[in-house]
Amino acid sequence: MNQLVTDRERAKNFVELHDQVSASIELLDSLESFLGTFQNDLSAVSGQISDLQARSKEFEARLQGRKRIERPLSQLLSDLSISPELVTTILDTPVAEPWIHVIEEFQQKLQSIKVRSRVKAARDLAELVEGLRIAAATKIRAFFQAAMQPIRTSISTNMHVLQSSVFLKYAPLYAFLQRHAKSVAQEIQRAYIGCAKLYYETGFRRYTRSLGYIKTRTVEKPVLIGNVANETGVPGPFVDTERLVFAKLEGSGTTLAYMADDKTYKEPMESLFRSMLMVLLDNACAEYLFIVKFFREPADLPVLPPSPMPRSPQPGTPIASTFHLDRAGTEVGSERGGTASKRLSVISVAESNLGLPNKEQEKEQRASLDGIWKQIMEPVTQFCKACPDRSFTFAESCLEPPPPIVPLLTMVRMNEVVLAESQKRDCAPLETFLLGLRLMMWPIFQKEMNAQVESLKKMVDSTGSGFLIRGTTLKDSWIQLACQRYAALFTSFVALTGEDEEAMLFSNLMRLRQEVNRLIITQAEKMKDPAHSATYLATTYEILLHNLSTGPHSTTHPKAQAEVAHWRQREEEARRRISLVRR
Repeated sequence: MNQLVTDRERAKNFVELHDQVSASIELLDSLESFLGTFQNDLSAVSGQISDLQARSKEFEARLQGRKRIERPLSQLLSDLSISPELVTTILDTPVAEPWIHVIEEFQQKLQSIKVRSRVKAARDLAELVEGLRIAAATKIRAFFQAAMQPIRTSISTNMHVLQSSVFLKYAPLYAFLQRHAKSVAQEIQRAYIGCAKLYYETGFRRYTRSLGYIKTRTVEKPVLIGNVANETGVPGPFVDTERLVFAKLEGSGTTLAYMADDKTYKEPMESLFRSMLMVLLDNACAEYLFIVKFFREPADLPVLPPSPMPRSPQPGTPIASTFHLDRAGTEVGSERGGTASKRLSVISVAESNLGLPNKEQEKEQRASLDGIWKQIMEPVTQFCKACPDRSFTFAESCLEPPPPIVPLLTMVRMNEVVLAESQKRDCAPLETFLLGLRLMMWPIFQKEMNAQVESLKKMVDSTGSGFLIRGTTLKDSWIQLACQRYAALFTSFVALTGEDEEAMLFSNLMRLRQEVNRLIITQAEKMKDPAHSATYLATTYEILLHNLSTGPHSTTHPKAQAEVAHWRQREEEARRRISLVRR
């Protein structure tokens, strides 16, 4: 019985064990099935991960392409976009100081649109930009025409203040017209030439007429060294140092037109001539400087190359591969090698488009600017020199009839000084006028010097024939007067001349010296007493030396030293002759 119970319990345990084994087998089969499904799922996930990695690389390439295209695209949008403020300023506001910046910005937009004419957006903006260009040119034209109105209406307008405060201030607006509205720029140029010509013509006609009125109040006839017969006694010194300063730019102020209203006001001729030249110099050089600054053709704006844009990508092609390469084989716009290459490319293109004029272009442009100056200032130079109807000539009125020789040389020197100053100020057209004055004045000076020499020759030759004015013989006082005039003439010439030797000037003085020396010797030879004759020579030479040494010239001047040495030698010879006669 007990054995039976034990067998049943064992059987029950075996059954339970069999059931457990069966359950384990089923579990293992299920696990095997799950593992097989998991392996399939894992293979699928691995494929998805590979696909995601490929897509990630594609996205990264696209991101790099976007970054590379961002800058050129931003530049393109910046170049082609026109701000509402720019449009509002040009269309709705009058020309004022804000226009200077706006016009410069607008010119850059015009240039960019012109360079990027192949871009559709640029072609779409062309009509709008053309309308803005016409509106800007119209308003700028009206602005400059209004600015010229004060010149047309009143001669009291300060021309140079108007030029500096209006025209030069708004010169960028006129440069815009020169680049983008040639016909309007030429119209403004012609209008300015007409206004300025009328302004200067009226002003200088009135000014030279006033100088002419003042000049008529002082009549000064030339004095010849040899015309001494009608002189009584020996007058005071002939060198007027106060008048010699009129050969320099520095010194007293100029004579103004309103001074002519004072009937008692007088000025020496050379002072009036100096005033005329100084006023002409300042106005002519200031006008030429303005013309060069304002009407000079502006340099072309630098043409920058358009920003590189990607071509339309083909389906399935990464955006990064659509960037073209520059000549060096480096991607334009890349962060490493492309920056320096792009900078060099931009600089070279910009330099090639700066429009820097060569020598021929510069010469043509300077000739054009000189032509503008001549159109404006030609009537002025005619009034200063000679006008067709001869009614308001001034320079010729100072020379016809010729003035005294020292004032004439003073005016010649003043003309030379003004010529040198105009060369420093680079006013070439004025140099032509001053050279014309020089060619007109030097022959007159030479003629007057010949007259001085001839007067002395007649004075010396008349003593031999016994024929003199009023039938009288030469007096010692006349000889002293002639010597004093010669000394005054020589010291004045040296004071008006630099240390550089001028052959024509001192050759004439040499001729005068020979005649003076011959005059003194001839007068001494008429004396029968040798002692008296030698004493007369020594005394005359001493007086002449004294006059030469007390002049306004520098004693270090080579010609002054040579002249003093010459007459001192003559005096020493006369002194030795006195000693010989006495022994």
